[in-house]
Amino acid sequence: MRIVPRVPPFDRPATYGDLATLPDNLVAEIVDGELHASPRPAPRHAVAYARTTGLLESAFGSGRSGPGGWWILAEPELHLGPDVLVPDLAGWRRTRMPRVPETAYFPLAPDWICEILSPSTASLDRVKKLTIYAREGVGHAWLTDPIARTLEVLRLEGGRWTILVTHAGDDTVRVEPFEAIEFSLGEFWVE
Repeated sequence: MRIVPRVPPFDRPATYGDLATLPDNLVAEIVDGELHASPRPAPRHAVAYARTTGLLESAFGSGRSGPGGWWILAEPELHLGPDVLVPDLAGWRRTRMPRVPETAYFPLAPDWICEILSPSTASLDRVKKLTIYAREGVGHAWLTDPIARTLEVLRLEGGRWTILVTHAGDDTVRVEPFEAIEFSLGEFWVE
């Protein structure tokens, strides 16, 4: 279920005040002046989200099973120009962001984002949000599809996204920007 209130009373670009009036059980974003709200994810999405978070946080956030050096955060609120985006996951190299901000949002674009696609959000994630991430200089994006069981790895080059690789099923992979570790995509999927 996607709610896009652009009809009255939204005869103007959405504001943060509009976003704040929505119930807490929705993920709300302002994308190109439009208010988008989605329900919490379905189980396949939630499993892929939790397992990706666990894998990357352990290796790159805390450094328990990898090199560390990153902040890996779930559903951070990004304030990027006029847009308010909430990627499923985002990561900042600690060399660019030594400390997390005191605010409830992040004004600094991440180095990496991961959008876990669902039928109701795939178009928004692929088209409008990727365009904003490119505008803001996010270096890498992962598009994970728990239904198709695929991982697309994108790198920003000259302001445009390049698909580096698409992996599927139970492939064992090393992918940018986290190529320091190898993992099986099968860990992300519900059997």
